[in-house]
Formats: sequence, C-alpha cells, structure tokens
Amino acid sequence: MIEERIIKTRESAELIDVTADVQAAIGKSGVKNGICVVYVPHTTVGLIINEAEPGFHSDLLRVLNQLVPEKGTYRHPDGNSHAHIKASLLGSSQYLLVRDGRVVLGTWQAIFLCEFDGPRSRKVFVTVLEG
Repeated sequence: MIEERIIKTRESAELIDVTADVQAAIGKSGVKNGICVVYVPHTTVGLIINEAEPGFHSDLLRVLNQLVPEKGTYRHPDGNSHAHIKASLLGSSQYLLVRDGRVVLGTWQAIFLCEFDGPRSRKVFVTVLEG
C-alpha cells in the first residue's frame, strides 16, 4: 500500500515537518516492524531528516542560498535552476526503520519536506514494508 499526502507550502523556500503524516501512514499500514520509504516526486523539493529547531531551518536555508543563489549564470530557461540544484543536493527520498508501529527517529530528529520553488501543492508518498 502506498499512502499519498498533499502538503501545501506557503513560502518560496521553507521546511515543513511531515513526521506526523509519515507516522499516520505507518499506523494505517498496520506494520509493526519494518522499513518505511518516504518519497517526493518533485524536482524542486528535497526530503531530509534533521533537527526540528527553527533556528536550524533558517541556517540551512541561508547556507543553501549562499551555495546556490537564486540569481546566477544558470542555463535552465525556467528561472528556477537554484531550486533544482538544492533539491538535488538533499535528495527526494528517505528510508526509515519502523519498530513497534512507530518510526524510529533520534530525540531531536524529524522528517522535513524542503520547498525551494513555492508556494505549491506537493505530494509525499509513504510506503511501509514489513521486515
């Protein structure tokens, strides 16, 4: 079973916590122990597991903007090369362990959709495999 969630982003660049959405999909699957795959089918969105502290979010976005500025000598005609590059650096999927019906995360970890070309409606797919 593959669960699909729609996330509406509000900013051109932002991090949105999707941990509760992933956990809900795990609960719906009924799998107690296994692997959860989270995937975003977009070329200007990344998916990370990291600190839930808002200060980290602004730090990450600032550093990515320094590395890959919005205005540059890009050849992509749509004007959003920066978003494609940032998403490529972060990746579009995460694999997580499931134990006792819960996603296994560290104390300070959460799962974030990283928007770089918003605001938009984004899809997050979650599947859980028993293991």
